[in-house]
Amino acid sequence: MTHDIIWDCETYPNVFTLHAIHAHLPIEWSFEISDWRNDSSAIIQWVHWLKSLGARMVGFNSIGFDYPILHALCRMGQANARTLYDKAQAIIESQDDNRWMHMVKPADRLADQLDLFLIHHFDNRARSTGLKVLEFNMRSDNISDLPFPVGTMLTQDQVPVLKKYNRHDVLQTKQFYHHSTESIRFREELTARYQRDFMNHNDTKIGKDYFVMELEAAGVVCYDYGPQGRTPRQTRRPSIALKDAILPWIAFQEPEFQRVLEWLKEQTITETKGVFKDVTARVKGFEFVFGLGGIHGSVENEILESDEGSVIVDLDVTSYYPTLAIANGFYPQHLGQTFTTIYAHLFEQRKSYPKGSPENAMLKLALNGVYGDSNNVFSVFYDPLFTMRITLNGQLLLCLLAENILFNVPGVKLIQCNTDGLTVRMPHGSSLALKMVCEHWEKLTKLTLEQMTYQKMCIRDVNNYVGQYLNGKVKRKGAYEYDMEWHQNHSALVVPKVAEKVLLEGAPIRETVENWPDIMDFMLRVKVPRSSNLVIEYRENGTEQQFPLQNTTRYLITKTGGHLFKQMPPLKGKELWRQIGVEAGWKVTPCNDVSEARGARVDFDYYVQEVEKLVNGMS
Repeated sequence: MTHDIIWDCETYPNVFTLHAIHAHLPIEWSFEISDWRNDSSAIIQWVHWLKSLGARMVGFNSIGFDYPILHALCRMGQANARTLYDKAQAIIESQDDNRWMHMVKPADRLADQLDLFLIHHFDNRARSTGLKVLEFNMRSDNISDLPFPVGTMLTQDQVPVLKKYNRHDVLQTKQFYHHSTESIRFREELTARYQRDFMNHNDTKIGKDYFVMELEAAGVVCYDYGPQGRTPRQTRRPSIALKDAILPWIAFQEPEFQRVLEWLKEQTITETKGVFKDVTARVKGFEFVFGLGGIHGSVENEILESDEGSVIVDLDVTSYYPTLAIANGFYPQHLGQTFTTIYAHLFEQRKSYPKGSPENAMLKLALNGVYGDSNNVFSVFYDPLFTMRITLNGQLLLCLLAENILFNVPGVKLIQCNTDGLTVRMPHGSSLALKMVCEHWEKLTKLTLEQMTYQKMCIRDVNNYVGQYLNGKVKRKGAYEYDMEWHQNHSALVVPKVAEKVLLEGAPIRETVENWPDIMDFMLRVKVPRSSNLVIEYRENGTEQQFPLQNTTRYLITKTGGHLFKQMPPLKGKELWRQIGVEAGWKVTPCNDVSEARGARVDFDYYVQEVEKLVNGMS
């Protein structure tokens, strides 16, 4: 049995608590350092005992916060709560500029650490997610925030309250640990296989590190070592003539596409940001919009179905960006042609793992992540010419496919163009013509197209749609997505779920909403930073009274209740705090404890209205 110990600590000027729970056994530990008790020695003995067991300490943001505090305690041998609190504040205050300064190297840690925060890449600003948000997304019975403001001098009577909260956080971390079992197992297997510690790497970092390992094994020098330590080798370019990035054989018959191609070839850039602003082409009534992230375009507010007369076909390029690089020998200049060889090797390796497996997902992220990292000034893959070769040719080759389809497939209509594929509607009798066009394009580009047939597509715009393939599989995008990742907002999932049933099955809106069986699908959440306040206002007999809420609050839209407001500090040079309504015009009932939802009169009008926004206006 693996001895995984879930743990967390809380720090106040005069109270430090640490709680831990065994991941698989009914064993718990509780420690306190305060004005009334000092468990310093017991904590240190406990850490060394865990090490002797080969146990692993599992936390949430523990490597960046909790463990440096624990490590400092163990090194001092004795400590008071104030010393540990000051350490905690130093970590918090240094996170933006020197966030690595307090981290303890793996070799120096007194016990192995596993950080769920890092595994799920929540340290990335775009994915930043706290434990309270996870409690909402995990549908926990209770969402609890800090019981006392940071920096409060606690009384002895308040210590049990803090300990209860500490234990609550550990239980929630344990729950998330069990949600992460597959990710943890994958890292264990990878670490054992390659004799390298991947345990606290996110998927993308695993993929990129694996790529670097393969490059170095092939003799490619990826890093330079000097007085400043390890620095990635890169190719920095003062300017890029886009004609040097575009494949020389690309040409169009359609004047609009040729105009864009010629304009691109005339451009010289000094940075990649904003290169494609307002670059469009309109062909047969369909507008193509070019951008650094890829080409896109779509019909809007339409419902389309495959029927006896026509069929909706989705064409996706298999692993578009990686295969584009492999087929054309694109590589960051400082990594040489061996890069392309390794790229091809990883591409083939991915095929050996089934779709949905962690290995397949990791290698996909590694393959695709190279493109993103080629425009990352901190990455070993940095070469903006490589970036532009991928993104420019990726868009132009899709235009070439669209041109061939539009002018050679009888009765075809372009439905969507989005980064790595096209969706078209055409008569059944045009299937052979489409097949011939696709085969010609594949031979020309050395790329492969995957073809799926939609039974039905309901499209609001290019980024928001839901469609059902003939095999029953449903594809959701944007506002219609409800199979959410952990860092995303899981609020009011009843809305996209009902919208899908309405659009794909013809279900009645109000009846479906009112009879929806899962109350958790109606829950919403709001979050404000610690510098702000969240309050609920009740109005009775012409008077208004406000009550504070947790900074992260779960709530329902209800017939009775109060009005929700965010209160934010004054802007620079101003004195008055700002107050902004949340769900303005609607009453809410806070449900941080799920039992508070019992008997609540859900205001179905709100949810019906939100569903109508997703389904009305489509023809």
